[in-house]
Amino acid sequence: MSVSLSVVVLLAIVVFVLLRNGALRVLPALATAGLGFFLASTGAAAPINAAAGGLAALLAQISL
Repeated sequence: MSVSLSVVVLLAIVVFVLLRNGALRVLPALATAGLGFFLASTGAAAPINAAAGGLAALLAQISL
């Protein structure tokens, strides 16, 4: 749970910075958020969560 919350916060910061700099427009950002929302309710959510957890574990081992 803490990994997914950290990823959400990090991605929210990235999107906010991109919107403020004008590198990302509002409608594409909303479309991407909608895609992520609906993707989370499909069968692809479990493999994506597993891959993110594996990447987090790999990064944790590298930093030690």
